[in-house]
This record gives sequence, C-alpha cells and structure tokens, in this order.
Amino acid sequence: MEKLLLLGAEAIAQGAIDGGVSGVYAYPGTPSTEITEYVQSSGIAKSKGIHSRWSTNEKTAVEAALGMSYAGKRSIACMKHVGLNVAADPFMNSAITGVNGGMLVVAADDPSMHSSQNEQDSRYYGNFALMPVLEPSNQQEAYDMAYDGLEFSEKCELPVLLRLTTRLSHSRASVMLKTPKPENSVKFPKDPIQFVLLPANARKRYKILLRTNAELENISDESVYNRLFNLPENGKSELGIIACGIAYNYLMENLNDEKVKYPILKIGQYPLPKKLINELYNKCDKILVLEDGYPIVEESLRGLLNLENKVKGRLDGTIPRDGELNPDIVATALGKSTKTFFEVPKVVVARPPELCNGCSHRDIYTALNVLIEEYGHQKVFSDIGCYTLGALPPFNSINSCVDMGASITMAKGAADAGLHPVFAVIGDSTFAHSGITSLLDAVNENSPITVIISDNATTGMTGGQESAATGKIENICQGIGVDPEHIRIVTPLRKNHDELVSILREEVNYKGVSVIIARRECIQTAARAKKAEIAKNKESK
Repeated sequence: MEKLLLLGAEAIAQGAIDGGVSGVYAYPGTPSTEITEYVQSSGIAKSKGIHSRWSTNEKTAVEAALGMSYAGKRSIACMKHVGLNVAADPFMNSAITGVNGGMLVVAADDPSMHSSQNEQDSRYYGNFALMPVLEPSNQQEAYDMAYDGLEFSEKCELPVLLRLTTRLSHSRASVMLKTPKPENSVKFPKDPIQFVLLPANARKRYKILLRTNAELENISDESVYNRLFNLPENGKSELGIIACGIAYNYLMENLNDEKVKYPILKIGQYPLPKKLINELYNKCDKILVLEDGYPIVEESLRGLLNLENKVKGRLDGTIPRDGELNPDIVATALGKSTKTFFEVPKVVVARPPELCNGCSHRDIYTALNVLIEEYGHQKVFSDIGCYTLGALPPFNSINSCVDMGASITMAKGAADAGLHPVFAVIGDSTFAHSGITSLLDAVNENSPITVIISDNATTGMTGGQESAATGKIENICQGIGVDPEHIRIVTPLRKNHDELVSILREEVNYKGVSVIIARRECIQTAARAKKAEIAKNKESK
C-alpha cells in the first residue's frame, strides 16, 4: 500500500477522499485550513469532481454538507473550534435529523490559543448533541478515522464529530493509505420527513437519537480506538492512566524507553467507554487523566461525589488548567524529571506579529489615527483578521476583537449608548462571513456609525483563500439599504492619505450608517500571483 508523509489535517483530507467523500465544505480557520486546501490541490479529488469551494461561513458549510448527506452522498464540514460556535444551530439539529449519506464535522481545536480567542474543547459539543466523537492520537488515526468515519456515520445514521488539536493538525508523519472507496450514488432518505423538524416529528427523532446513543456507548467499549492494556490480573495498581487523543502520544513518548508499569486506557472514540473505564477504575488506587483541552473526561469520572479524590488531572492541579498538553507536563504528572536541553539566549527578544510591509491595512490605520486624535480614543471596534494587529504598536488603533462580525454590531450598541463618533473596522471575508447581518441591524435603525470595510480581495489571515465577498461588497451594502451616497470606495495608498482622511471626516459627520470600502489587493496574494504569472510565461517560452 502507498505511504504519504502528511500533516494531521492533510491525513483527514486524504482519508475523506479515499473514504468516498463527494463534498468538502469549510470556512478557513487555523488549524483546520489545510484540510480543504489539500482537497483543492489534489489531482485525485479534481478527477473525481469532489466539491471543495470555500463556504461563506461555518454555518453555511454544515448546512451544505447536510444537504449533500440528504441527497445520499458523503460529505465533510471543516472548521476551527470557534467556527463550531457559528455552526452550532445546524450542528445540534443535524443530530436529531440524522443523516442519509455519511457526514463528518471536523473541528480543529487550538489549546494555548496560538491563533484563537479561546481554548474551548469541541468534545463538549459532541456530548451536548449526543453525537459520536472521534479523536485521533496520530496522523495514521486521523486518516483512518476520516476514511472509516464516513461509513460509520451511515451505519449509526448520525453525523460524526472528528476532533483534533493544533499539534496533530500541523505535524507530519508517515500515513499508510487504504483502498479508495467509490462515491455514493444519489439516493433519498427512506423516511420522507426525516429532515423536517416540526415539533411532532422532532420529538420522534429525538427519541431515536436517545436510543441510538445507548447503542453508541456499547460500540465505544468495542472500538479499536479505545484500548485498555496492562491491567493487573491480581491486586491493584498504584496508578492508572486515561490518555485521550494526542495525549496518548505524549504518554508513550515518556514511556518509550521503559517497560510500561501502569494500566493504560487509550480513548479515541466517544461516548466514553463506560465498561473499560469501570475496569480501570476498580483496579487502580489513583487515576490520572491526560487530555489536550478541557477536563471533560476528568469531570465525567469525578461526578459530584468524588470524595476519595481518586481522579487526578486538570481539576486538582496535577495538569495545568490552561494551555496545551505536552510531553514535559505528562512527565511531571508521572513524577518524572524533565530536562532543559538549552537555555534561550538573552539576546533573543520576543517579536510580536505585525502587518506586512506594504499592507493596505497599514494605510487604513494611519488615516484612521488622524480622526482618533481629533475625536478621542477608544471608539474603534474591530474584528477578526490580519487587521486585528492594528491593536498593537505602532498603530494602537482598535479597541475590540470578540468574534466574527462583532465589530459592526458592537459599534451600533456603542452608538445606541450615545457614543459618537463610532468606527467599525472589518475585512471583506469577515464581512461576508458574519458582518452583513450586523450591518442590516445598523441600517434598520440608521445608526450613526462609520463602517470601514478593508477589502484586500482575499481571506488574508489564513493564507489567501478565496473571499466570498470579492467584487460584491458595494452591491451587498446597497442591497441591504445603505444610502448609495454614503458608500465610498477608496484606494488605501500613502499617496491617497489626505483623500482617505477627508472622506473619513465627511462620513463621521453624517448622522447615519456610512460605509467606506478601502480596496487594495493583499500584498502577499499579489506577490504570489505575480510569481505564478512569471513562471507561466517562462514555461510558455
């Protein structure tokens, strides 16, 4: 069988391709972006006609994937953990409708917040929805879980949540490929009203979900991804270990050169395998729980009456409550010493991220800062994108970054409170993702806010993916009711600084919604396009 060296994210993509997927729906978000990019660059995926265009946001991605499942074909929806918040409505309800074709929802969590607003753990969503969850410990399992997960989804007639974390998503390992499966043919659900969640039918579907969940617990006890080993035949062990997902890799790294003396339960499939956990619990004086993310397994074991203090983990301080899990933390929890191989030289100074030289966002903030000095500070609401770096020196321009699309509605709320002037800064892709409905709220009350849409014609923060708003922003703004006279288009360049300041000043004085579209292509995507054109011209010669 063929072997490939793959990132964890790429392994999921290849597993889905080989597992017979017909559609991949996603909004780019680190550390999940590479899944869809891999499919988009795959010659096999192209030859099969696998759908892999970017969706406007995570909610639309899950809904489209559910639509493909309705038609009998296999689909996946990919996002980072906070994207699952956006997709929560269709995600939760898809567990009640069930599926027709197999469907995976891939959530890439980001412990330690390398590029995120929080550390939330998507396994809680799986529990909340009563949906099966798969959590790989390495790249091979990431591939296998995507490959087999689509079929498993069809067998249990439920979507399956596939959860991974940053380190697994962005590290490489050798992956053994399996024989590709054919894509499903179009077929309709056996129950013509399966997907109709009117209350009477939803109640029936929920009862089915509850019955299925009981079966899923038995399946977890027999799953190849849940394995209990080294259990003592007689007596008890001083310590037993539960290792979830990538935590199992960290544990094995610490035990690599010695005989494993502890009973270990490796968990990669949920609901929790109650039978296996019970066997481990009864054979051990203490249980150490290793999981990258929230203490979801630890909480389940502790319950409300854990008077014996038998379970150790994040809740009692054995493992730090925040941040990523890593081999050194696991070593400390096992009572092992850790080694420092080298000290970071004092000459090395931490360098915060900054906007690229020549970035159009720089020219926006340079102009905006003139208005800030005139009207006072703490009046600029921003959003999630490269331009969030405007909060840092040398600009120090923005005062908020909460969630996708919040800039406009927070500006509206501040204006409702009597603040004036109020600015909102949002990117073109974020505007399409979640800003349009926010702007509609402002238009409906003609709120006195100045919205700056920094349009660099791409989703720049995650590497330059296609933006759903490209070429449409002014039409969208006009279509939802912004006065055309107050939709201003500018080119953010140093030479146009005075013009940009002048337009900002004019629109600040307008007692209603104004939109300034600052349009210039991302300097990174422009440079890549130029290189590609030069290479193409050389080949043609």
